[in-house]
Amino acid sequence: MTGQHSPASEPAVSNTKASYPGLRGRTVLISGGATGIGRALVEAFARQGACTAFVDIAAEEGEALSRQLNAEGCETLFQRCDITDIKAYQSTIFKAAEHFGPITVLVNNAANDVRHSLDSISAERFDELISVNLRHAMFAAQAVAPMMRQAGGGSIVNFGSVGWMMASAGYPVYAASKAAVHGMTRGLARDLGKDHIRVNTLVPGWVMTEKQLSLWVDEAARDLIKRSQCMPGQLLPEHIADMALFLASDASAMCTAQNFIVDGGWV
Repeated sequence: MTGQHSPASEPAVSNTKASYPGLRGRTVLISGGATGIGRALVEAFARQGACTAFVDIAAEEGEALSRQLNAEGCETLFQRCDITDIKAYQSTIFKAAEHFGPITVLVNNAANDVRHSLDSISAERFDELISVNLRHAMFAAQAVAPMMRQAGGGSIVNFGSVGWMMASAGYPVYAASKAAVHGMTRGLARDLGKDHIRVNTLVPGWVMTEKQLSLWVDEAARDLIKRSQCMPGQLLPEHIADMALFLASDASAMCTAQNFIVDGGWV
């Protein structure tokens, strides 16, 4: 199906604290949307009434999420895709646009903060980590920018990290990739701003996703979080999704080339 897609029925009421009527009917593409922060992003946009396309390699989780949201009356499209295969990824992006209409919100969420050391990194592994943490975002922007120009504007939300800002150990290539995301945001914001395309970096703190809780968050980590955040309590995926909605909406109409940090006041 081509052209702008209108929801057949009213989606469920959003659980977020703010409502953005302007997002209703807009086509949004989210990478890494099946689990963790990505899942919260998909849920938030879909429940705002956006036509929400998302990709992930986790097919079972992605398909289940899409079925759940569509049963609520939302409009979602899940496609399994390896974002490190740029040709396949851009083809998937174009299919989403054919289904829902031109993509005017791009959320470059997908990443992998797998731990690694300087001594263990090979050239091949370096390229793999750059691909999953940086390269796909550039080529997704390349694919959607013409659609946004034709539509009269759009919003690109790149995902950064506080990890490199804190000089965190244990993932030097991930840190380098995420620092580069900030530079990419600034460069694209300048290049695309004349076309009313906004580009910002959303910078999460230590978000308590299932992956983080199962792999990294022990009692020592909980103590560190408690000492480091200005705000008490856990930083959750929905806190990140709330900021993404703002950056995608007309409420952030003159916000571009900026970092929006959501970390409980850590950095």
